[in-house]
Amino acid sequence: MTLDDLAVPLRALRLLAVDFPDLPAPDVTVSPVFPEWLRLSFHDSSEGSLAAFEQWRTALRIAPDAVDYGTQSGGLTRVLKAEGRFAGAVIVLTGFADVPVTGTASAGQAGGAR
Repeated sequence: MTLDDLAVPLRALRLLAVDFPDLPAPDVTVSPVFPEWLRLSFHDSSEGSLAAFEQWRTALRIAPDAVDYGTQSGGLTRVLKAEGRFAGAVIVLTGFADVPVTGTASAGQAGGAR
Protein backbone atom coordinates (compact mmCIF):
# COMPACT_ATOMS: atom_id res chain seq x y z
CA MET A 1 0.00 0.00 0.00
CA THR A 2 1.18 3.53 -0.76
CA LEU A 3 0.25 6.97 0.51
CA ASP A 4 -1.78 7.42 -2.67
CA ASP A 5 -4.04 4.59 -1.46
CA LEU A 6 -5.07 6.89 1.40
CA ALA A 7 -6.04 9.73 -0.95
CA VAL A 8 -9.78 9.53 -0.15
CA PRO A 9 -9.59 10.19 3.61
CA LEU A 10 -6.70 12.65 3.19
CA ARG A 11 -8.71 14.62 0.61
CA ALA A 12 -11.69 14.59 2.97
CA LEU A 13 -9.50 15.92 5.78
CA ARG A 14 -8.23 18.73 3.55
CA LEU A 15 -11.80 19.66 2.60
CA LEU A 16 -12.96 19.54 6.24
CA ALA A 17 -10.19 22.00 7.13
CA VAL A 18 -11.40 24.36 4.40
CA ASP A 19 -15.14 23.95 4.98
CA PHE A 20 -15.12 23.95 8.80
CA PRO A 21 -12.07 25.94 9.97
CA ASP A 22 -13.80 27.22 13.12
CA LEU A 23 -14.81 23.83 14.52
CA PRO A 24 -12.80 22.29 17.37
CA ALA A 25 -9.67 20.44 16.27
CA PRO A 26 -10.03 16.65 16.57
CA ASP A 27 -7.52 13.88 17.02
CA VAL A 28 -7.20 12.57 13.45
CA THR A 29 -6.51 8.99 12.41
CA VAL A 30 -5.96 7.68 8.89
CA SER A 31 -4.88 4.06 8.59
CA PRO A 32 -4.02 1.62 5.81
CA VAL A 33 -6.07 -0.95 7.74
CA PHE A 34 -9.26 0.95 6.74
CA PRO A 35 -8.10 3.05 3.77
CA GLU A 36 -11.46 4.73 3.13
CA TRP A 37 -11.97 5.86 6.75
CA LEU A 38 -11.15 9.14 8.44
CA ARG A 39 -11.49 8.95 12.21
CA LEU A 40 -12.08 12.14 14.19
CA SER A 41 -11.93 11.81 17.98
CA PHE A 42 -12.76 14.34 20.67
CA HIS A 43 -11.62 14.10 24.30
CA ASP A 44 -13.44 16.59 26.51
CA SER A 45 -13.37 16.47 30.27
CA SER A 46 -14.87 19.92 30.88
CA GLU A 47 -17.95 19.14 32.95
CA GLY A 48 -18.60 15.99 30.94
CA SER A 49 -19.29 17.99 27.79
CA LEU A 50 -19.46 16.39 24.38
CA ALA A 51 -19.85 19.76 22.63
CA ALA A 52 -17.06 19.25 20.08
CA PHE A 53 -18.52 15.90 19.03
CA GLU A 54 -21.97 17.48 18.65
CA GLN A 55 -20.62 20.43 16.63
CA TRP A 56 -18.99 18.06 14.16
CA ARG A 57 -21.99 15.73 14.05
CA THR A 58 -24.22 18.67 13.18
CA ALA A 59 -21.80 20.07 10.59
CA LEU A 60 -21.56 16.68 8.87
CA ARG A 61 -25.35 16.28 8.98
CA ILE A 62 -25.24 13.00 10.87
CA ALA A 63 -28.66 12.36 12.38
CA PRO A 64 -28.90 12.29 16.19
CA ASP A 65 -30.46 8.83 16.06
CA ALA A 66 -27.34 7.53 14.27
CA VAL A 67 -25.25 8.10 17.41
CA ASP A 68 -24.33 5.11 19.56
CA TYR A 69 -23.82 5.70 23.29
CA GLY A 70 -21.72 3.69 25.68
CA THR A 71 -19.41 3.94 28.65
CA GLN A 72 -15.94 2.69 29.44
CA SER A 73 -13.49 2.80 32.34
CA GLY A 74 -16.00 1.23 34.71
CA GLY A 75 -18.72 3.69 33.74
CA LEU A 76 -16.60 6.80 34.36
CA THR A 77 -16.23 7.83 30.71
CA ARG A 78 -19.09 8.43 28.27
CA VAL A 79 -18.46 7.46 24.65
CA LEU A 80 -20.44 8.63 21.62
CA LYS A 81 -19.82 7.18 18.17
CA ALA A 82 -21.33 7.99 14.79
CA GLU A 83 -20.49 7.41 11.15
CA GLY A 84 -21.23 9.49 8.09
CA ARG A 85 -19.80 10.19 4.66
CA PHE A 86 -17.96 13.24 3.42
CA ALA A 87 -16.07 13.71 0.15
CA GLY A 88 -16.16 9.97 -0.51
CA ALA A 89 -14.69 8.99 2.85
CA VAL A 90 -16.36 7.23 5.75
CA ILE A 91 -16.09 9.66 8.65
CA VAL A 92 -16.05 8.03 12.08
CA LEU A 93 -16.71 10.47 14.93
CA THR A 94 -15.93 9.40 18.48
CA GLY A 95 -16.44 11.58 21.53
CA PHE A 96 -15.13 10.86 25.02
CA ALA A 97 -16.12 12.76 28.17
CA ASP A 98 -16.15 12.19 31.90
CA VAL A 99 -19.46 11.08 33.36
CA PRO A 100 -20.60 14.03 35.49
CA VAL A 101 -20.26 13.24 39.18
CA THR A 102 -23.08 14.51 41.36
CA GLY A 103 -23.88 14.64 45.05
CA THR A 104 -21.79 13.17 47.82
CA ALA A 105 -20.70 10.23 45.67
CA SER A 106 -17.95 12.49 44.31
CA ALA A 107 -16.31 13.02 47.70
CA GLY A 108 -12.69 12.01 47.55
CA GLN A 109 -12.66 11.55 43.77
CA ALA A 110 -10.45 13.69 41.60
CA GLY A 111 -11.77 14.88 38.23
CA GLY A 112 -10.61 13.55 34.88
CA ALA A 113 -11.07 10.37 32.90
CA ARG A 114 -9.89 7.16 34.44
